[in-house]
Amino acid sequence: MLAIYKREFRAYFHSMTGWLFLAANLFLSGLYFFALNLRYGYASIANTMYNIVFLLLITVPILTMRMLSEERRQKTDQLILTAPVSVGKIVAGKYLSAVTVFTISTGMICVYPLILSAFGTVPFGESYTAILAYYLYGCACIAIGMFVSSLTESQVIAAVLSFGALFLGYMMSSITALISSTGNFLTRILNVLDMTTLLTDMMQGTLEVKSVLYFLSFILVFFFLTVQSIQKRRYQVSVGHLKMGAYSTGMIAVVLAAAVFLNLAVEELPSRYTSFDVTSERLYSLTDTTKELLAGLEEDVNIYILESEENQDTVLKQTLDKYAGLSSHIHVEYQDPVANPGFYQQYTDGNISMNSMIVESDRRYTVIDYADIYEYEYDYSSYTSTLTGYDGEGLITSAIAYVTSDDIPTMYVLEGQDELTLSTTFQDGLSKQNVTSESLNLLTVDSVPEEAEGVLILAPTADISTDDAQKLIDYLDAGGRILMTTSYTDNFAESFPNLQTVLDYFGISITEGLVAENDPSMYYQQPSYLLPDVAYDTVTDGVAGGQYVFMPYAQGITWEESDDIAVTSLLTTSESSVSKTNLDEAQTWEWEEGDIEGPFTVAVHASKTLDDENTAELYLYTSENLFTDSANSMVADANLTLFNNTIAAMTDGGTSVSVPVKSYQASDIMVNDGTAFLLGSVLMVILPLALLLFGLIRWITSRNLNE
Repeated sequence: MLAIYKREFRAYFHSMTGWLFLAANLFLSGLYFFALNLRYGYASIANTMYNIVFLLLITVPILTMRMLSEERRQKTDQLILTAPVSVGKIVAGKYLSAVTVFTISTGMICVYPLILSAFGTVPFGESYTAILAYYLYGCACIAIGMFVSSLTESQVIAAVLSFGALFLGYMMSSITALISSTGNFLTRILNVLDMTTLLTDMMQGTLEVKSVLYFLSFILVFFFLTVQSIQKRRYQVSVGHLKMGAYSTGMIAVVLAAAVFLNLAVEELPSRYTSFDVTSERLYSLTDTTKELLAGLEEDVNIYILESEENQDTVLKQTLDKYAGLSSHIHVEYQDPVANPGFYQQYTDGNISMNSMIVESDRRYTVIDYADIYEYEYDYSSYTSTLTGYDGEGLITSAIAYVTSDDIPTMYVLEGQDELTLSTTFQDGLSKQNVTSESLNLLTVDSVPEEAEGVLILAPTADISTDDAQKLIDYLDAGGRILMTTSYTDNFAESFPNLQTVLDYFGISITEGLVAENDPSMYYQQPSYLLPDVAYDTVTDGVAGGQYVFMPYAQGITWEESDDIAVTSLLTTSESSVSKTNLDEAQTWEWEEGDIEGPFTVAVHASKTLDDENTAELYLYTSENLFTDSANSMVADANLTLFNNTIAAMTDGGTSVSVPVKSYQASDIMVNDGTAFLLGSVLMVILPLALLLFGLIRWITSRNLNE
């Protein structure tokens, strides 16, 4: 086998075939690498790899067309076929020689992520998984081309038939969709030849065992078919006629059946054993929040996908497979609106997008529109949109919690004192918690509604009335819960005397002045933009110990000790912090005469015991901008997580079931134009031309020596 391997490998580079293959692959991969990565700044080369896959449909037939057909045409195959070498070793030597040439080409591409790493952060997991998928696909294509080459004497016919076979595999998913949008027995058989769907799974950032196994089994099957084709040819040479024996046919059936069975067996394994998320943002992995919800699930939940299984969004399918793999109570079913238009009309009267979902339990159901699964950023100057986020897990987890909850809590948001309003991001946080929100104007009601799970008071700029303060205290006396954020004022008790009576209920006061942090590691840009220490608590789960909370313009909190009141510090500043009591005349952010020395507590959870069963609770955050988009965007949704956890605690949820949107926006690669064009010129022009020139010189020299 080694002798055949060396002979074939040298033959590729004694002719122009190997050099042309390397130059063509390097040129096209370099072109897309230049356009997508160097010029547009994509950090991952997955898109580059996906765009150059089609090149293999052209280059692989050229690489494989002479592997066996040329031997037959020149009758040199008879020397090999009658030699004391097994057919398997002959095929292995030829196949490995072609794969080696392809490996050299792919090895050049492996350098691309390393080049990009000099200009920014590169998601190596995504990039090299995409290269692995491209490599396995190419090796499978070579196996097909080798088999086709064994069937004919003509190199041209071998190349054309190989291209046709590879093109068929490349387009099979589209062909089966044309045959039947819902799928049938014929399309299931044809989908065995669908090489691109499993390729796409790995190109999108998931290391799929089933995809790797599929390509490896594809290679082995066509390797075996090539051996069988040559075996018959060898038998014909030795006995003078062709005979189709039962041994050959039986073994083909056994090998095909074994390959199908093995792939089906892996397909049935839970996705947690066969699918590994390699994206830097963990786009396709389920969070601990979801895992905890599924672990405690005790009733069946049906998730209906309004699409055929063949045409379903592949990313969404990966997510749903993980849900089904983690809980036997999750049942995923496909309902194609084209084949069964009456199904979704049982749940909604309006129009609904394909790939939308209906999540249903015995209690209730909810509809997840596919249009909400992905987030886009629109550029109105160019009328283009960019995919920025994936919210599949967040919406599905929220829907499962909703349909299995005993009741749906309601939060009342105080209005009438020019308070802040929740942005769409934080309103979505409430929705994902399956919490509804209602406005509450205390001037128009006699009391806080009994069904109120909590009251949100978001940084009012004017004080409430004495009567309104009493209504809030009456609500607390009944076991109520309040989340309050405050606006900065020199003296809170003087500016908001009636709100202060609500704080007095818990023995809490707000310190005079504005907190300034003098530890550089605990503020951002300026000392009043706090990055406080986060205490470990249920409310700070997912934030404490790993993330910053951004808290601009905060004030300190003090409280009196009491037997029936427990106060827990959530966010605190360092000992070097001060409260600037005369900010207008301050000369420095450090301590001056009249300032109050730290450390300070800037967020607390206060609980007052009313009786054996009831407690009144207050969550106080002394920063007006804490729960706003501007502050939240600075710390990668840590403020949103704190908000969601607080809402969960107020609604007896304990742990938040809100999963933030997963960002598609990886860090960009910044390459200046001069460097980009230089690298592009080397990869697209200089190296391919150098390979062709060197190959041409070697080929001409080889011909002259032979003559």
